[in-house]
Amino acid sequence: MAAIADKYSRPRFRDPAPSGFIYLGLSIDPPRVPPVHHSGKRDKEVERLRAVAERLGARSDVVQARLFQAVLIPPLKGMPCFDVTMLVETAAPEAIADVRTSAPFQEIDAELVIPADNPVRLGDTENPSTGIYLFNHFLAPDSETAVDGWKSVAGWYTEKAGVDNSIPLRPLEESPYAFINYARIPGNAPSFLLGQLARPSFHSFVRSRLKKHGMTALPLLVRPV
Repeated sequence: MAAIADKYSRPRFRDPAPSGFIYLGLSIDPPRVPPVHHSGKRDKEVERLRAVAERLGARSDVVQARLFQAVLIPPLKGMPCFDVTMLVETAAPEAIADVRTSAPFQEIDAELVIPADNPVRLGDTENPSTGIYLFNHFLAPDSETAVDGWKSVAGWYTEKAGVDNSIPLRPLEESPYAFINYARIPGNAPSFLLGQLARPSFHSFVRSRLKKHGMTALPLLVRPV
C-alpha cells in the first residue's frame, strides 16, 4: 500500500482560512432521479434566498454569502437531496453565533445547518468564482480521520482530475458529516464524475484510500446562482 500511496505526490497545502463558515442545505424541489430539471418552485425560492444572501453579505462580520443550485445529485445511498445550498463565510469562526441569530439568517429555514472552520486548504476555490462547484459530504469515524483521508488522495485529484483547489469545512458541532469538501471543479458535472469512474486508478487508489480511513463520499455538484 505504501508504494501505491507514494505514486501521487501530495500538493502544497495552504494554512487554514481565518474565516468561519456556515453550510446550509435545502430541499426545495429535488429530482427523484438525475438530472436536476427546471422547477418554478425552486426558481421562486432561489429569488427569495438571493435577497437573503445579499442582506447577509452586507453585514460587517460576513465576508460573503454564496447561493448555489444543484446540477447533479448522484443516486447514492444516504445522498443528501439538497437542490439549493448556501455557504456563508464569516470574518472569523467566533462570528458564526451572531450571524446565526441575525434576522436574515433566521429567514433561510434550511434543513441542514453546519457551522464550520477550515483546518487546511488547497489553492484558491473562489478564483474564479464561476463554474461548477462540489460539496462533497464525507461520512467517516471523525473529522480528523476524514481530513487525513482527504489529504492522502489530494495528489490524485490535482494530477488526474485537475482539481487544484479545495476548502474542507470541518463541523464545529455535532453533524451527520465528518466534513464537507468545497471545491471548484474543471468542466461540467457529468464529465467530472464519469471521468473519475473511468480511471482504474480511481478505484485502486482513491477508493482504497477512502476505505482505509472508513470514509464514504456523497458528492453534490452545484452552480452559483
